[in-house]
Amino acid sequence: MREEEVKKGLKSDIRVWLLIAAVLFSVVMIHPWYSSDEGATTDLNYGLDLEGGSWLQIRLQGAVAQLDADISQTVPAIIEPVIGSSIDVKSVTGHTGSGYSSVGSTVVFTTDVYVSDLQMDLAGIGESDVSYSGNTSEIILYTSKQMLITQYLSDSLDAEVIPLSLGDSVEYEIRKEISQEGLQVLMDAVGGSILTEADGTSIYREGVRTETRDLTRDILSDKLNSLGLKDIPVRTVGEDYILIDFAGTDLTTAKEIVEKPGKFEIRVQTQDNGTAHVLYGDAIEKVGVVTFHDGQWHTPFTLNEEGALALQKIAIETGATTDPNSHWLYMYLDDNEIYGAPLSYSAATRLTEVPIYSWEASSGPDEESKSEAEELQIHLRAGALPVNVVLMGSGQVDAALGAQFKKQALFAGLFALLAVALVVFRRYGKKEILLPMVGTSICELIMILGVAATINWQLDLPAIAGIIAAIGTGIDHLVIITDEVLYEGKLPSTKVYLERITKAFAIIFAAAATTTIAMSPLVVMGFGALKGFAITTIIGVLIGVLIARPVYGKVIKVVLDEAE
Repeated sequence: MREEEVKKGLKSDIRVWLLIAAVLFSVVMIHPWYSSDEGATTDLNYGLDLEGGSWLQIRLQGAVAQLDADISQTVPAIIEPVIGSSIDVKSVTGHTGSGYSSVGSTVVFTTDVYVSDLQMDLAGIGESDVSYSGNTSEIILYTSKQMLITQYLSDSLDAEVIPLSLGDSVEYEIRKEISQEGLQVLMDAVGGSILTEADGTSIYREGVRTETRDLTRDILSDKLNSLGLKDIPVRTVGEDYILIDFAGTDLTTAKEIVEKPGKFEIRVQTQDNGTAHVLYGDAIEKVGVVTFHDGQWHTPFTLNEEGALALQKIAIETGATTDPNSHWLYMYLDDNEIYGAPLSYSAATRLTEVPIYSWEASSGPDEESKSEAEELQIHLRAGALPVNVVLMGSGQVDAALGAQFKKQALFAGLFALLAVALVVFRRYGKKEILLPMVGTSICELIMILGVAATINWQLDLPAIAGIIAAIGTGIDHLVIITDEVLYEGKLPSTKVYLERITKAFAIIFAAAATTTIAMSPLVVMGFGALKGFAITTIIGVLIGVLIARPVYGKVIKVVLDEAE
């Protein structure tokens, strides 16, 4: 009667079935199999240490500062190289202060050469009215100090400059390395300066914004995905560093992947439902930040003169300017379509008269459309990074060495398990305790690997160390449970058993919480490979505490009960 109650207790315990289901699911996800070509293999992903390959550490170059400039000196610095002649600024009205203002500035200037609307559009500093009388051109420019400083720095440094309004001030991110002294020299040339805090400290720092760092990481991940290398992790370290592990890829190929952009192309639908080539990615001068206006998300980008003229020519030839809905504009990255939409009627009409340099690709009003706009922002760069990067470190692990590490890791795990089994048997001298304890550890190992296979987590040496640490912690907890369950070497009454098992799990939960908290900083702060160690350890501890160890507490009572 007692044996039947015991067996019924195990069969009806949901925790036992949960453990069985978790182990079976893990085995399916690990998918062990054998083939004559590859031998024994699984769906587990191995990292650089175990697969062989290379790694790169790159630093993002740039500077972030708050700046001021004299509009009357900045406009000539921008316009004179465009028209090839000097200008005479007659007046500057509107906002001229150093902070941000929604009120723009109006600049009136003259020059003794003919200035076309196209030249002013190419300058990219706002709307303008151009009049020509006698031998003098008079231009009324509607602009802002933020726009002028951005364009001046962009022209001077041949780099992207992204302004960001901070309420009453404007912060400029310069996506190219420039020292504080070099930036000050540039601003001195237009009567400007680097702004300072109340204590006199210059508002300048090397590096880029967090958003730019994450955009660079996303572009690298997108490029690796397009090459079928989606399992390669791209990790950010601090504000300015990115670490990439190229498992199975040699160092030369890894550098080429990072440095070489993909092939971006714009085509227009023709009369016969084919498409005509318009331009490649080198015609895109600048890609802006995703914005929301007119009820839709937009990705702005700017074409160079050659690209703008090519788009105007093909649009007219294909009929896209007269019937936009029948002649969509398509974008491709490495021959894969990434965007398609008709020209707006206003853009189609304008294209019949002049080329358009500044474009916006609209995607829709909802959050999904926002994601599409952000993704297009990445694609428009064709894999080119938004900032200059410098290679800070690189390395390579030979494939044969990786295979050797894999074997050594397997032997180390088996040896550790065997050693634990011997110690446990020596301590308790009962196979009724040894077998459930070792079985529980094996179940925990399978479930940890199952989680790794499910989330495509790459197993490297730190991750293997984390698994061993989790298993070791698990053995400690199983010993605590066993010692609390046994009373003077025997199974106590049910009441005493419940009291002691409750005490054991109080200790175990406290220890597990301590381990999880201790590992959390490594996960959050992302200390390179140590992040894998921390995550694997936490996963192992949680699996053990929530699934495996409660079942062990039940099973050990059952088998000892049967043995008596």
